Amino acid sequence: MKLLVINGPNLNLLGIREPEIYGDRTLADLERELREYCTERGVEIEFFQSNHEGAIVDKIQEAMGLFDGIIINPAAYTHTSIAIPDAIRATGLPAVEVHLSDIYTREPYRRVSYTSDACIAQISGRSFEGYKEAVDILCNRLYNETKAE
Repeated sequence: MKLLVINGPNLNLLGIREPEIYGDRTLADLERELREYCTERGVEIEFFQSNHEGAIVDKIQEAMGLFDGIIINPAAYTHTSIAIPDAIRATGLPAVEVHLSDIYTREPYRRVSYTSDACIAQISGRSFEGYKEAVDILCNRLYNETKAE
């Protein structure tokens, strides 16, 4: 099984950006923890981060035929992008939306997710653990699909 993790704008600034909301761990810390978690489960994982919506859309489209599922934190694009959920739907790949902070307890504009309707699940407010939960959700989904065939 091979998963793609996509992180959107400003997540490259984890550890610096608003540590009272996002914590003091970095994107490299997240990638290291998630790689270890996936290795223990026999899951291959690749990471991608961009501050550009078009690059994220391109990466989602490129995932067809290469990955079994997507974990995505669209960050600010969660609340503004129609192109990202459209790309997820177009690939037919199961995706899980993840947010480090609880978007539903933050500013009103952050409580709207255009991406969630294109995903099989959404995890919000669980920090790095949310990404691990997303791995488990996708593994269970993909295992059950394989088993059913």
